[in-house]
Amino acid sequence: MKILQRYFAVSIFQAVFFVLLAFLALQAFIDLTGELPKVGRNGYTIQYAFLYVLVLVPGHVYEVMPIAALIGTIYTMAQFAASSEFTIMRASSMSTGMAARFVMLIGLVFVVITFVFGEFITPRTEPLAERLKLTSRGATVSSEFRSGLWTKDMIKRDGLSGEVTGSRFFNAGEARPDGQLKNVKLYEFDSTMRLRVMTSAASAVYQGQNIWRLTDVTETTFSNSASTTPGYEPQLKNYFGQETSLVRTVKSATKDMVSEVTPKILTVSASDPERMSVGELAVYTRHLAENKQETERFRIAFWKKLIDPLAIFVLMALALPFAYMHTRSGGVSLKIFVGIMLGVSFMLVNTLFSHLGLLSTWPAFVTAAAPSVLYLIAALASLWWVERH
Repeated sequence: MKILQRYFAVSIFQAVFFVLLAFLALQAFIDLTGELPKVGRNGYTIQYAFLYVLVLVPGHVYEVMPIAALIGTIYTMAQFAASSEFTIMRASSMSTGMAARFVMLIGLVFVVITFVFGEFITPRTEPLAERLKLTSRGATVSSEFRSGLWTKDMIKRDGLSGEVTGSRFFNAGEARPDGQLKNVKLYEFDSTMRLRVMTSAASAVYQGQNIWRLTDVTETTFSNSASTTPGYEPQLKNYFGQETSLVRTVKSATKDMVSEVTPKILTVSASDPERMSVGELAVYTRHLAENKQETERFRIAFWKKLIDPLAIFVLMALALPFAYMHTRSGGVSLKIFVGIMLGVSFMLVNTLFSHLGLLSTWPAFVTAAAPSVLYLIAALASLWWVERH
């Protein structure tokens, strides 16, 4: 049986590798076609376009590996059926469970490869590709956002610990590829959401240990004696205004600010959740939850990042029934076409459930796992049907 398992593995690996190369070449061609109209503008040359497309390839490996595994396995199973090899294997005491075990062990390799690309490689190559494009054009990370990058953190009495005394909205007009921020504005509110401090700085550089060094700083403080009186409870129904007569403006060359916001959080906040690693999603989701911001989209992305590689098992199980179909049930090309349609339908259903779960506030785990469960049921039903008939 070890020889038979090795034969399965070599045949499926060859087919999946060929399909993967074809998909990657097609995706790279599409990416390059999208970049060509931008070549020649703002110093963006064809060499940068080719390099940009090349750096995007690892991200596409993560995206197309499940479909490549499905189509490659279907092709192998269809070839076994067309040459009657699978019939001979079954006559040699190979059961359906044994064939499924062979396929699952091979699928484990593809799951590991997909997880490595999704968790360790793509989260690094995607920002690198964007920095490459921006550097070649002399642009900034936030140039596509009209108001720059926004995030929020909590103000605590002892910097990063202690009682929460207010909240701070952090805005950077430009985020340079080297990590420096330009045109920084900070809006600090107290616990009753009244503006207390408004700070603007020409630039901000991260010093480590959650410290930002602001330069060319203008700090405007709004005081309200009533709100600081012991026992005072703000009457929101009757009190709306600030005592604008108590305003103080101070200018300084530099100022250090302690904040939960780090360059990593700023980078992640401008990223697509689907391009982030599990660790980044966990950190940013916790940051959003602590600041009482919406987290559902990132929770769904977190679970999808864990579950989607496992969908390879489901799709390869869905390919196994094709080995039981004789040539009279359709040629290899027809079965490959059916495989492509199955792969496309899985992607559509997966995306559909993500949006439905977000709109209907379904549990994030259920939203991420439901498509794989549905297709697993379909695979098991197909195996039962072909074995019975």
